[in-house]
Amino acid sequence: MTQDALATPPSLVDGGHRLFDWLRTMRDEQPVREDAYGVVHVYRYADVLTVASDHTVFSSELGRLRPESSPLSEEILSVIDPPMHRKLRSLVSQAFTPRTVAGLEPRVVELAGQMLRDVPGDEFDLVRDFAFQLPVVVIAELLGVPVEDQSLFRSWSERMLSVQVDDAVERQFGDESGDEYQQMVRTPLREMHAYLQQHVEDRRKRRGEDLISRLVDAEVDGDRLTDRQITEFGGLLLMAGHISTSLLLSNTVLCIEENPRIGSEVRADRSRIPQVIEEVLRYRPPIMVMARVTTRETEIGGVPVPANRMVMASVVSANHDERQFPDPERFDPRRRLQQQIAFGHGIHYCLGGPLARMEGRVALEAVLDAFADLRITPDAQIEYHPDGLFGARRMPVTVRRH
Repeated sequence: MTQDALATPPSLVDGGHRLFDWLRTMRDEQPVREDAYGVVHVYRYADVLTVASDHTVFSSELGRLRPESSPLSEEILSVIDPPMHRKLRSLVSQAFTPRTVAGLEPRVVELAGQMLRDVPGDEFDLVRDFAFQLPVVVIAELLGVPVEDQSLFRSWSERMLSVQVDDAVERQFGDESGDEYQQMVRTPLREMHAYLQQHVEDRRKRRGEDLISRLVDAEVDGDRLTDRQITEFGGLLLMAGHISTSLLLSNTVLCIEENPRIGSEVRADRSRIPQVIEEVLRYRPPIMVMARVTTRETEIGGVPVPANRMVMASVVSANHDERQFPDPERFDPRRRLQQQIAFGHGIHYCLGGPLARMEGRVALEAVLDAFADLRITPDAQIEYHPDGLFGARRMPVTVRRH
């Protein structure tokens, strides 16, 4: 493969299969690669795990690259390091518990069933009419914000997600003050935070039974969350929570479409659904990369990397590394999964992972209950998200009802 071919990963237009081939070549030939911007890309599982595990060398505080600029966020779990990260995670975990997630399941079952019953006709867009709607409603109800405002959530999400990874990297090293960047990222982020701030202020006056109220009351060793910390976590949950689940649902349908035998087996034995969901997360992880910044000169896979260098560790490549997962391009829910990292690793392991897994399982059960058959509409054009996200923005499907 030529250097030009190695420089640019293929699109997801074929569901990612050409990308899987490209990533295999990268793991073999350039497992640690510096691009034209000086960004270091990491492809092998062991190296990605190292980047994810050692926050003292690989920092999540991306603002280190532009200390003179105003970061998008200073107190959000995904982009801070200890000791602040440890404090915030402890406080948030006190309110967002496994029991909280488990308690949501009956409502998720009800919502998923109702949404699929309300779908008109035998053809619809799986993402628009179901995969996007379900997690948005679940998270809105969890936070205690009006579900009727989901059009706002969609607007903020689509505007921010329209920024591709390459665009984001370029902004790190270029001018981020332009009108386009403001419109695409900063403006919707500020709108979302202002919206959530109103709800936080309301809960400080009148507690409810929702997550925002529990975040207001959370206390560890006398420490409490500030308004900004609560709005940051609420925004993270609205954005990352709904997009991860939405992508998981559409990827599950795509994986079953490509492996009809698996679909038949799952219909015959629902107990296999958790295995299917886990293999979908390995095969097509919703978030494709994790970004870090080196705090000092180091090595990755024997390759020297200077301090203050952005590192992009490929989650999808790690989850397809044949050194960790035998025959990785085969979709096999029966495989023994050894630490697939769709939801990260180490201190930044995603708090919302259990919620996404539960919603994915319930959603697949609801599809099986509602339809005798669900297929991607023949000759339909699946529209995929830009770089960085693995999954469909639009997925036309045709169903046969029971």
